[in-house]
Amino acid sequence: MSRNYIKVEIEGPVASLIFNRANVLNAFHNEAMDEIIVALKELGTDQRVRAVLVRGEGRAFSAGFDMKASAGRDMSSIDRVQAQMELQFDFIMAFWDCPKPTIALVHGFCMAGAFEVALACDITIAAEGTRFGEPEVRFGTGIVAMLLPWAVLPKHAKEMLLTGNDKMDAARAHAIGIVNHVVSLEKLVPFGRSMALDIAAAAGPSVFFTKRAMNRTYEIMGMRDALKASLDIDIILNSTPSVEKNEFQRIRKEEGLKAALAWRDARFSDGKS
Repeated sequence: MSRNYIKVEIEGPVASLIFNRANVLNAFHNEAMDEIIVALKELGTDQRVRAVLVRGEGRAFSAGFDMKASAGRDMSSIDRVQAQMELQFDFIMAFWDCPKPTIALVHGFCMAGAFEVALACDITIAAEGTRFGEPEVRFGTGIVAMLLPWAVLPKHAKEMLLTGNDKMDAARAHAIGIVNHVVSLEKLVPFGRSMALDIAAAAGPSVFFTKRAMNRTYEIMGMRDALKASLDIDIILNSTPSVEKNEFQRIRKEEGLKAALAWRDARFSDGKS
């Protein structure tokens, strides 16, 4: 499969999967998601690879799902909404399901669907100054993969998801357990590679089965079923009109995405600072 939107580099036992749409802050459209799913499957079976670093080119890890692409997509029926939501869900969970340990190296922006990707990775390392957020409720949509309540205490998850705040800094993300380490931007890749090499130096079967056992523990507790149930609700939500969603879409169509985002943010206390 040709790769137009990602890069894959393998150096020794460590692979790097690099989002390569820097001109749009590495936003994920369907073609990019398809490429990433295939790449993760290939890396998962590549005997040379013992760990996978996941990062973004340019100014950001990723701004999340591509809102310009979604604006041009026909979502006129619940079947179309379901197909799109299921692709996004499968994309996020491909990082969780990858047989090789995945380490997200996030910087700049880590928003919405990209935030869920970082949660789905086994380990997350953030550069100082990284901004995190799940702003979906602010423009009438929902969470594709409801991983946050499995990663942090419920009160932290509810605060973040119910306010839609997208200005969480790396220090706060570290304090509540979203990221493992915070380092300078200059140290982000070297730090992540050092950790990946430590994983690669361990016994391969032990790493493989330990990841499987930990993932299976969460799934025995019902995580996979809970995520699928949340996805079903998200499909209904994305098929249900609301005043906020309609106005956001109207402004985006008539004035552009920047104006729509400004309208969205101006309605909340953190957008008036």
